[in-house]
Amino acid sequence: MRFDLERPSQSAASHRVAVLLINLGTPDAPTPRAVRRYLAQFLSDPRVVEIPALLWQVILRTVILPFRGSASAKKYASVWMPEGSPLRVFTEKQVEGLRQLLHVNDYAVIVDYAMRYGTPGIPAVLNQLRLAGAERILLMPMYPQYSSSTTATAFDDAFTALRRMRNQPEIRTVRHYCDHPAYISALAAQIHHYWNAHGRPDFAAGDRLVLSFHGVPKRTMDLGDPYHDQCQQTASLLMHALGLQPVECLVTFQSRFGRAEWLQPYTAPTLKELGSAGVKRVDVFCPGFTADCLETIEEIGIEGRDEFLHAGGKAFHRIPCLNAAPAWIAALGEIVAQNLQGWSVQAPVPAGVAA
Repeated sequence: MRFDLERPSQSAASHRVAVLLINLGTPDAPTPRAVRRYLAQFLSDPRVVEIPALLWQVILRTVILPFRGSASAKKYASVWMPEGSPLRVFTEKQVEGLRQLLHVNDYAVIVDYAMRYGTPGIPAVLNQLRLAGAERILLMPMYPQYSSSTTATAFDDAFTALRRMRNQPEIRTVRHYCDHPAYISALAAQIHHYWNAHGRPDFAAGDRLVLSFHGVPKRTMDLGDPYHDQCQQTASLLMHALGLQPVECLVTFQSRFGRAEWLQPYTAPTLKELGSAGVKRVDVFCPGFTADCLETIEEIGIEGRDEFLHAGGKAFHRIPCLNAAPAWIAALGEIVAQNLQGWSVQAPVPAGVAA
């Protein structure tokens, strides 16, 4: 194997620790070509689609990508922001917020982000961090609940990149934070903030809060993936923080793909059932997504809304994800700081200044 050439910057000696936020990814543009390129990488990951590769690639290249690329591009175009993809825009704001928070607390660390699929890719950013002098790197997935198809594949990509490095950095990983008090508090604060601005549901009259998590095939749970249990744990802690009873808050799973059984209950049919049952108002919040994206803005905010209202519901509210809310930036800082313990992260005191 030939190793990558490494010539760290001579001016980077003081930046020895880095924090790398990792999210799923997004197409570079809301065009069929860009979306097909993104989906090809995403759906070719064996942790995402556990079907024999040769058979799956034939299906993917001849059936799925030619048709799904154009349809998905239209959906991306409907949520695209002037600055770009919502996921990338909010992730960049999270990076800037965390960078400022750590700076004011005298942490001399580099903060950056990478995407598992699309750009900027994990290997490229890890290489940039090494060239900037980072010798210790904390990998912080933006997935609060651990899953093989999200957290594990992000770590796979990172450690595959390390194989090409002659002088590898020290690595720490954050496996999950589904039950971290600061994360739960940030979720509750986000919901309260929305209710303060738009009114609180009348739970006594039958209104409901739906907590929609991204789905995964049920088979993964049967094989030992802890994702389902961690989603339920997050939901239980959040309901307690909000003072809600189980009958007032439902846990569902969205974004089903293919014919296999996924974690249930499914979000879209649940919204339809609530509308048909005479529930007047439904608020939907996605605790497992730390940044708004296609799945929250379009799938929930447009498709989910239509399901509920067409079935007879009267008022649909999509509560925005954590994004760059101050409570979430503070929580992110707390989680990161805890995982940086033991590493030298404090800014050096300038010469001639008393400590």
